[in-house]
Amino acid sequence: MTLFTCANCKHPLTGDLQEAQASPASDHLSDHRIADPRIAQGTYATSYDATLFILHPDDVPGTDLHPNSSRRNGCCGLDGQDGPNLVCASCGADIATKESDCWTDNLVALIATAVLRSTKSPS
Repeated sequence: MTLFTCANCKHPLTGDLQEAQASPASDHLSDHRIADPRIAQGTYATSYDATLFILHPDDVPGTDLHPNSSRRNGCCGLDGQDGPNLVCASCGADIATKESDCWTDNLVALIATAVLRSTKSPS
């Protein structure tokens, strides 16, 4: 099991997650509905270049929306095109980008350098 915490203040950002494979990018892009999440709840995947951890949008309870509203653009959700739009709920550090708009994928991408990943064996 893996737990992600804020690299700045060590605040837990997720619960226990298992590593998995993300599904391919959505092909609906713009039919004005939010796509199914790219990854199952309770799991995460590492991006091909290891700079991001891809999570289900509901698996980041230790985050808040970015206080700068210009980072939270989108028509049906968050498009994620204006920089990180999620912050650590404890210290406010930029942590991740959430994409949940009708023309984007549906995921949260934790910034690998902004988080700490700790692992433990399942009980």
